[in-house]
Amino acid sequence: MKVMKFGGTSVGKPERMKHIASLLQNENETAMVVLSALSGTTNALVEIGNSIATGDRHAAQQSINNLQEHYNQFIKELFTKETALSKAQAIIDEHFEFLNIILKISFSEALSKDILAQGELLSTKIFSAYLEEQGMSYALLPALEFMSIDENEEPQIGSIRIKLTQLLNQHADKKILVTQGYICRNARGEVDNLKRGGSDYSASLIAAAISASACEIWTDIDGMHNNDPRVVGTTRPVEQLSFEEAAELAYFGAKILHPASIWPAQQYKIPVKLLNTMDPGAKGTLITQDPSGAGVKAVAAKDNIYAIRIKSSRMLLAYGFLRKVFEVFEKYRTSIDMITTSEVAVSLTIDNAEHLEQIVKELEVLGTVSVDRDQTIVSVVGYRINETEEIIKKLFGSIRNVPIRMVSYGGSQHNISLLVGADEKVHLLKQLNKGMFGLD
Repeated sequence: MKVMKFGGTSVGKPERMKHIASLLQNENETAMVVLSALSGTTNALVEIGNSIATGDRHAAQQSINNLQEHYNQFIKELFTKETALSKAQAIIDEHFEFLNIILKISFSEALSKDILAQGELLSTKIFSAYLEEQGMSYALLPALEFMSIDENEEPQIGSIRIKLTQLLNQHADKKILVTQGYICRNARGEVDNLKRGGSDYSASLIAAAISASACEIWTDIDGMHNNDPRVVGTTRPVEQLSFEEAAELAYFGAKILHPASIWPAQQYKIPVKLLNTMDPGAKGTLITQDPSGAGVKAVAAKDNIYAIRIKSSRMLLAYGFLRKVFEVFEKYRTSIDMITTSEVAVSLTIDNAEHLEQIVKELEVLGTVSVDRDQTIVSVVGYRINETEEIIKKLFGSIRNVPIRMVSYGGSQHNISLLVGADEKVHLLKQLNKGMFGLD
């Protein structure tokens, strides 16, 4: 059995949903299909929740009406048989009745999670109704019956495996098994979501739980590219990556995959394939335990970075100084991406400014603190590139007139990271594309 995850753009139009059904029809292997919400839906649901939270019921009602009209039009273009269309309409009416009811309820965090879950519930039910119209063998397995997280918001693989196996045994005769990505139940049994990685994370967790033959992530691009195709003129897909390389690229900005999605597949050695729904024949990217070889594979950029510098003469030969710095970030549960040190200063970066003001205030006890905002981390990733001859020479030989704020080299065998101002990102990515890959 394989897992096939389709993102919002892959199901966002009626013709694309039909295309997915045709892909599944040609599958020889049983497929566990994980669907995201239709593109644009989650943003609309967030807007509805925000309007309710601020007491603007009129705006929330307008957003609900607009979204419902979108779905009504969607099913008219998707279904051809009146009975199937009526069933799909009943699905839409049920979920939008819920959204209309919550306009009369006091807003809470739990209610917000219920609102966000509607997107995946709608997409999977509508898709299942379409499979039924086409006479295809399928079963809908509700994610809320098996996907769970603990009190620390971590997924419970053991519990997921037991509950999902029971559901699969009940539908052993079905070739297509449809479920929701992103949504789950928390330790209190309430509707919640996986947050980090969303539906990709769901797919990887499911693949790990059922020991799938592969976890396929279908998007609107043919695999992970060597650079950001939205920024540079010419890029090429990377045919194979190791889990370590893919994790580095995902963490440092490659938008096609969330870093949390790598871990379950890596732990259980499930091959991950990044494929293009619009071009199923494209090779895409295969991610496995084994690398395809040494050398630079790709470049990624992570935006919205904050660089913090702590300067103190007391740091010189001071035992425990770094421990005190790290304790501040641990207190506020804020991860550090890069760090460099000198005799009297420490520079580090974070990507979450939620507690920045409190962090700076506590660090000022240790020394003079400065913060550079609007920074970008550009990472050059490849298998054991820290052991590859002349990589540093080639890397810095590619760069012209771009001020580098920080360099991280040696912390990982597979990654060299550069910190630059956000306004230098495009310039640097283009220079690296030419210098490292010979592409304009």
